[in-house]
Amino acid sequence: MAVVVFYEKPGCASNSKQKQWLRESGHDVIEQNILTHHWHASELLQFFRHLPVAQWFNPGSPRIKHGMLKLESLTPEAAVGLMLADPLLIRRPLMRVNDTTMVGFDREAVDQWIGLRKRAYPTNPEACSKLTNDAA
Repeated sequence: MAVVVFYEKPGCASNSKQKQWLRESGHDVIEQNILTHHWHASELLQFFRHLPVAQWFNPGSPRIKHGMLKLESLTPEAAVGLMLADPLLIRRPLMRVNDTTMVGFDREAVDQWIGLRKRAYPTNPEACSKLTNDAA
């Protein structure tokens, strides 16, 4: 099975469920705090390079929810700069297995990528229900 480096926001119940599902499927999960990891622009771009810029962002972030950013007008360089300054903007989880990366937790895509044990799961496994009272 795979060794998954899993960048999460501690306290996010959805991230906890995603990690549990990966482990139940036989994968080893190495947890990383997405908010305190020392990101570099080149590292973030490895995750996002194949996605439209608007899909790089956490829709639950207060700045996104309140329309404070115009995602459709951001360049990749500007988007990465914003995420480096405010990691709450980064869509999560970010996952890496060897040199392959994934953004978000699309259960079908994860299953095709590394395999998942079949089980019932919420309609939107990316929606963060919080374990703590922290911001998005």
